[in-house]
Amino acid sequence: MTGNLAPFLVFYIGAALAALTSGALRSALMLCVPLAGAYNLWTLPPSTTLDLQLLDYTLQLVRADKLSLLFAWLFHLAAFIAILFALHVKDRTQAVAGLVYAGSAVGAVMAGDLITLFVFWEMLAVSSVFFILARGSAHSYATAMRYLIIQVASGVILLAGILFHAKATGSIAFGSIGLPTFDGSAAAIGAWLILIAIFIKAAVPLFHNWLTDAYPEATATGTVFLSAFTTKVAVYALARGFAGVDLLVTIGTIMALYPIFFAVIENDLRRVLSYSMMNQIGFMIVGIGIGTNLAINGAVSHAFNDVIFKGLLFMSMGAVLYRTGTTKASELGGLFRSMPWTTTFCLVGALSISAVPLFSGFVSKSMIMVAAIEEGHPLVWLALLFASAGVVEHAGIKIPYFAFFAHDSGQRPKEAPLNMLLAMGLAALVCIFNGAYPWILYAALPFPVDYAPFTFEHILTQVQLLAFAVLAVVALHKSGLYPDEIPSRNIDAEWTYRKALPAVSGAVLALATLTRRGVETIGGKLVSRIERELRRQNGPEGYFGRDWPTGFMALWTTAMLGAYLLFAYL
Repeated sequence: MTGNLAPFLVFYIGAALAALTSGALRSALMLCVPLAGAYNLWTLPPSTTLDLQLLDYTLQLVRADKLSLLFAWLFHLAAFIAILFALHVKDRTQAVAGLVYAGSAVGAVMAGDLITLFVFWEMLAVSSVFFILARGSAHSYATAMRYLIIQVASGVILLAGILFHAKATGSIAFGSIGLPTFDGSAAAIGAWLILIAIFIKAAVPLFHNWLTDAYPEATATGTVFLSAFTTKVAVYALARGFAGVDLLVTIGTIMALYPIFFAVIENDLRRVLSYSMMNQIGFMIVGIGIGTNLAINGAVSHAFNDVIFKGLLFMSMGAVLYRTGTTKASELGGLFRSMPWTTTFCLVGALSISAVPLFSGFVSKSMIMVAAIEEGHPLVWLALLFASAGVVEHAGIKIPYFAFFAHDSGQRPKEAPLNMLLAMGLAALVCIFNGAYPWILYAALPFPVDYAPFTFEHILTQVQLLAFAVLAVVALHKSGLYPDEIPSRNIDAEWTYRKALPAVSGAVLALATLTRRGVETIGGKLVSRIERELRRQNGPEGYFGRDWPTGFMALWTTAMLGAYLLFAYL
């Protein structure tokens, strides 16, 4: 590597400086970090690598190719927008966490080996949890604990998969892994464990409730950071390691459909957007599963556009939360009268996610759907068409309608602060630019793009779909079949494992007891403390909600001991 810094180091150094500064100096520093990082990335020579020898393995801390560079550029842009949006926040912890979080995302997508990926994978978990803790309520602490346990568990599963993969192949290089038939071999076990770890990070259905639980509980600005990095690192990992795996087509299709019905009945608009995020990731996973050049390009370009327009929608709801103290649809309405700019920017995000022509979603989502037809997946295409109509309803119509229009709540809050408006305006410009002039984005994609988005047939089809979706919503409203926006709580898949947690806690307790007996001389006191804490808290809400650091240490210690024993065995 030349005189450039490793891209993640720019953010980590910035985080260290942010911890030592305050006030206007820290704000200016934080804005400069992604700009300096972008310059560092711009001057990075093509095909750059940075290797580090560790024992018998070569770690590749930096690998610059078209796929990793596109995600790195995306994360620099997303970090700048999120920092600008949060510029009024004086919390040092959130400032440092934001830079570490963004740097970890950049490090993960530029990692050339699986061990480096694992390190940044866990750094993403540890740094991002502070945005949930910063909310400062008892419920946010419980949510943060659940989030952290699931994210760290994903990392532990990833590490186990890496060990099996290294045992089978003799290599830790992060390239195409594929998904062999599960025959009990080390190669198959490793591939499946790595895939499951990525599924957790991507919030695939049944692994997804950490997202819909945590994102609405983060701070108004923290959710913007959260929406940009974690799940998109998982999308990148799938594109890098599992492109062309047929299973992903099925799972992605289910993922695109599953959240629609929850989003329709959900009252919290930030939770609606969390379900919408799952829906959009489903499209990306379908494209990765199809695996053709067009499909991969569609998945990656849609990931780029989704970070921006979903971030814009989360920013608009963050501004509403900041000014009104709520994002409950039943408590909002009529805000366009006093928040016209926020309303306008929200509408741009809604048009973009709905794939309206000349907005960003139009030029990326269609690539995936065309690839599905070309590769002989007509049922998948129909499912994605239905999912697209659902997106128009819950993100394109419901979010702006119930927040800014609908019934008049009587609230007349001030317009969002200037820094929030500037961040939303920048994101809106990117949405419009990519939608009207997508060729710069296309040129950065992993494969040459032979696709014309602005054909008469494509535009006509999309306009018909949008008209059908809008008319369906109007018809449901007029008939009284559309669910009312009332205070409520959705019962989702997590209900099953929350009910099972007492039994799981008992199993962890037994494991802790056995571990204490086996490693009495090196860890007995620590494990005994974990055991006492589990007995005291006795139940899922207690274990997850009270004294979260001890709960985290319990999981971390048990996981690391297990990983050590597995490594010793292999």
